[in-house]
Amino acid sequence: MSGSGMDRWTHPAVILVATDLSDLDRLMPFAFHEASESGARLILLHVLASAAGMAVDPIGMPYYDPASALDTAAKILEPWCGMARKRKIVCDGLVREGNASQQIAASVRQFHVDRILLGTRSRSKMSKLFLGSVAEQVLRSVNLPVITVGPEAHLAVTGNDQQKVVLYATTLRETSRPSAALACQIAASQNAKLVLLHVLPHIGDKVRDELPTGLDSEAMQELRALADETGASESGCCAQVEARIAHGNPSIEILAASAELQAGLIVLGSTRRSALQNLARDRTIYRVLAHARCPVLSLGEPVEMNPVSDVEHLASRL
Repeated sequence: MSGSGMDRWTHPAVILVATDLSDLDRLMPFAFHEASESGARLILLHVLASAAGMAVDPIGMPYYDPASALDTAAKILEPWCGMARKRKIVCDGLVREGNASQQIAASVRQFHVDRILLGTRSRSKMSKLFLGSVAEQVLRSVNLPVITVGPEAHLAVTGNDQQKVVLYATTLRETSRPSAALACQIAASQNAKLVLLHVLPHIGDKVRDELPTGLDSEAMQELRALADETGASESGCCAQVEARIAHGNPSIEILAASAELQAGLIVLGSTRRSALQNLARDRTIYRVLAHARCPVLSLGEPVEMNPVSDVEHLASRL
């Protein structure tokens, strides 16, 4: 990733807020916060499926009324655009028809979007791990930062004496370097502390196999090296970097560390596997996105890299 590309990701000029209209109350405080910090333009995008434009005539026959549906969606977006403008934020509402993930990708290209903000949701009582098909497809298909806001997320309230924290969970693979550098740049831009977290298998498993644990583990040495490398890099410029090792379930340990540190942002890798593969395995990323109390930033791997993400390696330990 070039310096200019990384800088665009750290200081976005255009943020696309993809909304189903029901999640605006949850998404917009984060959108306003991000735009105020970076000076970014906000584009509020709602994609209308054809079925959503169905109406009923006086005798009860359904018919497609796209004009009415588009107008209704635009009217819902406009008050939020007005609130943004009162905050001196450039904001435009956009309503399109078609496949949501395809329209999001098209808007990313058209408006040269640097960051996507979207909400997550649960689709069944069986599990809170499902993001919704649109969010899943976006996470797999775009190669730019995607910030997801789960149902438990809220803006961090920090006092004057409380340091901001960015938590980055890594598997210590070479492909973790771009997202680690991005996490460090974001931490530096917020004058925040960066905590690098690596989760090892349950400590009992390590002891049984007569392998070193915790601070004595080989992973801890690698993590410290990554912390030194990230903190010293010209692209990072992060004043404070802490290395942490935990044992246990990756999603539980990531969420626990985030809560303990009162992190304002969790950074994870994204996923590029097929929908069938995704549904066949419990995913750490979905657990974290579903339950995180702060936004979660996911960064997909460049095409030339191994298409198995950091988070998928964490998930393989579940």
